[in-house]
Amino acid sequence: MVTTLAPPALTSLPPEEDLRPLADRAYERLREAIVEGILIPGAKLSERGLAAALGISAQPVREALRRLEAEGMVETRPRSGSFVAPLDTPRLVEMGRIRAALEGAAAGLAARRAGAADIAVLRSRLAAMRAATGTGDPAMLRRANEAFHDALHTIGGNAFLIRSLHALGAYDHIGRARALAAEDEPRQALDEHAAILDAIAARDAEAAEALMRAHTLRSLAVAFPEESRD
Repeated sequence: MVTTLAPPALTSLPPEEDLRPLADRAYERLREAIVEGILIPGAKLSERGLAAALGISAQPVREALRRLEAEGMVETRPRSGSFVAPLDTPRLVEMGRIRAALEGAAAGLAARRAGAADIAVLRSRLAAMRAATGTGDPAMLRRANEAFHDALHTIGGNAFLIRSLHALGAYDHIGRARALAAEDEPRQALDEHAAILDAIAARDAEAAEALMRAHTLRSLAVAFPEESRD
């Protein structure tokens, strides 16, 4: 299947709004298009077509597709090209449960290793989540949520755990987007992240791990209510 990319579904990247490398911006735009269903599972991805839609050259698009492939959101088929990966609901839930265990472990490690500067970073990320929750902007909220988790993973400092969570990126992004779209989820998620941060600040590794795991599993059930039932 070949997907046609037409404005405003996938618009060009404004040259002056963001100083990040084009590959990073293309990656984020394409990832959001997959998460939001603009690029549907099985859609063929043309580097040239994507580059034209984004108003950039093919090279940053190529780099973005490589990153998305590493996360499991894009797959390359020999002699056929690149496609949006098929991400069915049972698979998303299965990977979400694995992610819950890993996120819990990451929170426990962060509680053991966090210094005052690390806690300050997490508090600033939580403040960004609070601000995003107030706007009601799903994309902004999703980015703020991911930034909190990314900071927590970095504080934990376990390279293997970070790589494992990164490998679950496709499942994480889609599940998180679906959960945060639920009416009451953003506020509840904010409260749960605040409790996790309190446990990390108190150096209570067991509580941080348990709270994070419970939060991740509850959000998964919100995202996929039928499939998440035991």
